[in-house]
Amino acid sequence: MRAPFWLLVAVTATGTLAMHILVPVLPLAAQDLAVSPGRIQLAITLYLVGIAGGQLLYGPVSDKFGRRPTLLVALLLYVMAGAVAGLATSITTLVIARVVQAVGGCGGLVLGRAIVRDSAASGEAVSRMALLTMVQSLAPGVGPAVGGLLGAWFGWRSIFVVLVGLGIFTLGGVWLALPETAASRQAARSGRMLGSYLRLLHSPVFCGYMFGGAFTSTSFYAYLTASPFIFTQMLHRPAAEIGLYYLAVMGGIPMGSFMSNRLAPRVRLTSLLRATSGIAVLGAVLFFVVSATGILSVASVLGTMIILSIGVGASAPIAITGAISTDPQTIGAAAGLYGFVQMANGALCTLAVGFFPGNPALTAASVLLVSLLLGQCSFLLATRSRPVAGTSRD
Repeated sequence: MRAPFWLLVAVTATGTLAMHILVPVLPLAAQDLAVSPGRIQLAITLYLVGIAGGQLLYGPVSDKFGRRPTLLVALLLYVMAGAVAGLATSITTLVIARVVQAVGGCGGLVLGRAIVRDSAASGEAVSRMALLTMVQSLAPGVGPAVGGLLGAWFGWRSIFVVLVGLGIFTLGGVWLALPETAASRQAARSGRMLGSYLRLLHSPVFCGYMFGGAFTSTSFYAYLTASPFIFTQMLHRPAAEIGLYYLAVMGGIPMGSFMSNRLAPRVRLTSLLRATSGIAVLGAVLFFVVSATGILSVASVLGTMIILSIGVGASAPIAITGAISTDPQTIGAAAGLYGFVQMANGALCTLAVGFFPGNPALTAASVLLVSLLLGQCSFLLATRSRPVAGTSRD
């Protein structure tokens, strides 16, 4: 029995939506709780920490106990923590609740991918992962807009009412409609969490896909961090336009995912992975050129970054599928480790941009180019060792 696709979308959206939807109402929350902007920012920063760390936990646990019970516990944590956050009267309570909410929410990020790989027939894994990525990528773009409207109409606490409602809906869907998909659960009981990770890290195929996917996808955070300064300080555009530019660039990700969804059943996946990640590298090269030569404009920044985001959206599902297909006994652990490395790379790229603030465009372009070239090298390591699994056209 296959997991309903709408439920997988809801499961994976819980964690990412909670990360982005709060951003527009941070000033309102800071005012209500009487704290500084720097302290209220901890509600986002520590949420990212919880998302990264939690992903290391869920994969091996779900390999041992099954996807369904692990996901039910994760969503219950998400709902309870969201309720506490919505009622918080101090920054300490809010931040602690957000960390717990992140640990619960990241269960959906890990297990959604694992369930797709568990239940996909031969030739379908990449296509279904691409479709999931395409839908999931809408959350970062839609979340801030929804959060801003909710905050303006109903106050910042209404954000958590919506998140708790989404969590309850998803929890009910998992309880009623999600079958257990971890066929190798019995075999995984004999292993330990650390052993699963060591086993994966000794695989050059897994490491190639994992580091290639991380270097290619979350290097994007370097641009997102620098973009407000590029547009306001270097291009002298009003801050009100930044959200529109953000949406334009993010729109390339579902376009790329749709492209992979259509091409995966027809094209050799090793070739498709190299070509699509090559598109991302092309975007990074062009962005570096316009940044280094000083011919920056709104059109040149958006044009080059849309090319990059299309490549990211197209290559990410193939990389994820290749990584978590390396060992059928450790699909959950592979999904968790992959997600952790993604978030860690995103954090490092963000920090790297902050070290050289003088020219945010050139700094972001340099970080993107180096990271994407490392991603290409990693993919070459993986695909030379073994072609992408999960398809009949390996």
